[in-house]
Amino acid sequence: MKMRFLGVTASLALIMGTPAIAQTATPAPAPAAPATAPVATVDADPALWVVKDDDTTIYLFGTVHVLKPGLSWFDEGVKEAFDASQEVVLEIPLPSDADAQKILLPLVVDPDGPTLTNKLHPEKRAVFVSALAKVGLPPAALDQLYPWFAAVTISQIQLQKGGYDPASGAERTIDAAAKAAGKPVTGLETLQQQLGYFATLPEADQIEFLEMGVDDFDEGLTTIGEMVSNWAKGDPEALATVMNRDIDKLPKLYDVLLKQRNIRWADWIDDRMKKPGTVFMAVGAGHLAGKDSVQVQLGTHKLAATRVKY
Repeated sequence: MKMRFLGVTASLALIMGTPAIAQTATPAPAPAAPATAPVATVDADPALWVVKDDDTTIYLFGTVHVLKPGLSWFDEGVKEAFDASQEVVLEIPLPSDADAQKILLPLVVDPDGPTLTNKLHPEKRAVFVSALAKVGLPPAALDQLYPWFAAVTISQIQLQKGGYDPASGAERTIDAAAKAAGKPVTGLETLQQQLGYFATLPEADQIEFLEMGVDDFDEGLTTIGEMVSNWAKGDPEALATVMNRDIDKLPKLYDVLLKQRNIRWADWIDDRMKKPGTVFMAVGAGHLAGKDSVQVQLGTHKLAATRVKY
C-alpha cells in the first residue's frame, strides 16, 4: 500500500502544533469565497476527557491545528471546561510570525548542499515535480529546502487550497479566548523543539517522508476530511484508525512525534496532579487516540482519564 502524502502530513495536523509552520510556508492563497456567501455553521462535538482527584482537575482536549471555517466546536462541554479552568496548556505557546521566522529559517534552508530535486531518487523526481505543479509551484521552487520542510510546505498549500485555514485552527481560538479571559497560557514544548523533531531526522528519513508522500498525493484531502469528520463526531477510535494507517508506516517519525511525546506529557500530567487547581490542556487530537495515547500512558502512573459526556 502506498503512503498518502497528505495522509501523513494531515496526521501531523492532529499531533503537531503546526500553525506557525503553516504561517511561514508562504502558501499560495486559496480562492476567496464570494462576499455574499456566508459560511454555514456546522455543529461539532469533539472528544473531551478529565483527570481529577480531590483538589486537581485536568481537562484533556484534542485539537486539529488546521480547520475549515464554520465548525462550531468551542461551545457546550468544551467551553464549560475551558471556563472552569484557571490556566491553559498548549503544545507550544503560539509565537508571532516574526519570532517563528527567526526560529524556522535556519532549520529549513540548505544553502550549501545539493538541490532538493537532486537529493531525490531519480525515479521519484517526476512525481515530485508533478506534486509541485498541482499546488501551483514551479519545479525548482523548493530546491533550497530540506526535504522535511518541502513535504510540510506542499501539504500546507494543498490544505489551504482545499479550504483549510490555519487561522481557524483550534489552538488559535483557545489561545485568543484565554488571553481575553486573562488566563495564563503555557506550553509543553517550544517551537524550536517541535521543529527539531523533523530537522534532526537523518536526511534519508526526510527523503523517505517526502518521496513516500508524493506517490499518493491526490488522496490527501480525502484523508484529512475523514480525520476532521471523526474528530467533529467525537470518535477518537475511528480517528486513530485513519491516522495510524499512514503515520505508523514511518516508525521513526511515529516514535518521535507521537509515542515519546505522549509518555512525556503523561509524566507532566502526573506531576501537575500534585498541585491543586483546574487546567485546560489542549494537544493535537492524535495524541489522545490509539494504542500509544496519552490516556494509555497515564495508566503507568495509575491515573485514569474519563470521557466527559456533553
